[in-house]
Amino acid sequence: MLDTNLKNQLQTYLQNLKSPVELIVSADASPKAQELVHLAEDIASLSALVSVKSGTANPLRTPSMQVTGIRGTSISFAGLPMGHEFTSLVLALLHTGGHPLKLSEEQIAQIRDLPGEYRFETYVSLSCQNCPDVVQALNMMAAINPNITNVMIDGALFQDEVTERNIMAVPSVYLNGELFAQGRITLAEILNRLDSGAEARQAEALADKEAFEVLVVGGGPAGASAAIYAARKGLRTGVLADKFGGQVSETVGIENFISVKATEGPKLVANLEAHVRDYDVDVMNNNKAVALRKNGLFELELANGAVLKSRTVLLATGARWREMNVPGEKEYRGKGVAYCPHCDGPLFKGKKVAVIGGGNSGIEAAIDLANIVEHVTVLEFDAKLRADEVLQRKAKSMGNITIITQAMTTEVVGNGKQVTGLNYTDRVSGDSHHVELAGIFVQIGLVPNTEWLKGTVDLTPRGEIIVDGQGQTSLPGVFAAGDVTNSAYKQIIIAMGSGATASLGAFDYLIRHSEEEVTEVAA
Repeated sequence: MLDTNLKNQLQTYLQNLKSPVELIVSADASPKAQELVHLAEDIASLSALVSVKSGTANPLRTPSMQVTGIRGTSISFAGLPMGHEFTSLVLALLHTGGHPLKLSEEQIAQIRDLPGEYRFETYVSLSCQNCPDVVQALNMMAAINPNITNVMIDGALFQDEVTERNIMAVPSVYLNGELFAQGRITLAEILNRLDSGAEARQAEALADKEAFEVLVVGGGPAGASAAIYAARKGLRTGVLADKFGGQVSETVGIENFISVKATEGPKLVANLEAHVRDYDVDVMNNNKAVALRKNGLFELELANGAVLKSRTVLLATGARWREMNVPGEKEYRGKGVAYCPHCDGPLFKGKKVAVIGGGNSGIEAAIDLANIVEHVTVLEFDAKLRADEVLQRKAKSMGNITIITQAMTTEVVGNGKQVTGLNYTDRVSGDSHHVELAGIFVQIGLVPNTEWLKGTVDLTPRGEIIVDGQGQTSLPGVFAAGDVTNSAYKQIIIAMGSGATASLGAFDYLIRHSEEEVTEVAA
């Protein structure tokens, strides 16, 4: 099942086990079940502390495998945990076997002290790059608290469940039989929802922090770069992020990051965060800014009510997927309307879908989906596709992709539970058309996350922050970088460069103004 190289790597990891781990495998004669049996046997052959037992790890689902240890932990995998989920399996083995978790003592105590029982079911696709974060967060909780269980379920393998629960987006998390969350959710967010007092305690801790010299808002490539450059200058630096990595965490293949031939978004994000944490940077994850004001020092108000202060502020809040803004889109989001073809594509196996947008992201999505679904219809508003010629040739060579230009999507159609089609207008003839399908993947660009900054700094008509050559905004002492700005191109490497520029701009601003002058300028 595992090749020699993977076995050698796994054997090295398993040397960190401190206590026995038992793999209880539920299998039948199906090919996937037999692969799971071989996987379990391969793992057991690499460590004397791992054993395999046949049984009913999960009587409702076959194939499945339960990872359990001496503390009664219950972490299960329904399906074959390979692809992106192989890391989830390795971590489950280590944490069940007593290897320390990379969590703070406060988080471990918070998980351990949760009252009641929590039965989590997490539906994933093995090509989803965001799913492992959710699976691993819940698995860590199960490794700490025996009253918490989690089972990863491969939605592509258990289609009956997906259909019954009308799951059309991953990750989808159920708690005690009820939908708990859909989409990427962090451990802190999970705990905030389970522990009613967590958010208030977090706000109180943030409010007690002393003023920063550089406060970076956003944890994507621009924010990470800015934080590193500020910290290297010896400035008291903080990073406030809704989620570290931003849009990059949802990017699968990255092949234009100079000096790195190829990588994936989640891997790059992990490296970025690790690099930032190598410095004396206060990283405040899972927090959202809602207002910026001038009151001597700059004051950044957060959604939880806390207020952070800083001599300078660097805005790197990035961008999000642009929506179609047509009737039915919001109603059917997660019920057929999707924005990540890599994550949700496997849920539409054998079905008809549409891709909205004919740029590189749209045509790449169409090509990827065409290998999974029955048919892809690409709708492009313009008279021609904007994607690179090589992508256009590839898409046109595939027999199950139809490309329609001059098409204006007017409505998402559904039956109340899920998408059944869409309506569009031919912009040349004015005729209306209907396309029957099960899924719609929207790939029409990005929108800067600046709604909360209107009236605070100057924005372009598109909502982008206007910056000068040093990354400074219209408000002295406030800088900006990355996709949230009016930079000509939205690329990871450009965002990193602009983050460094804005950070050096903030440093220059601070050394040219005394602390008293900064307070006066900001007042």
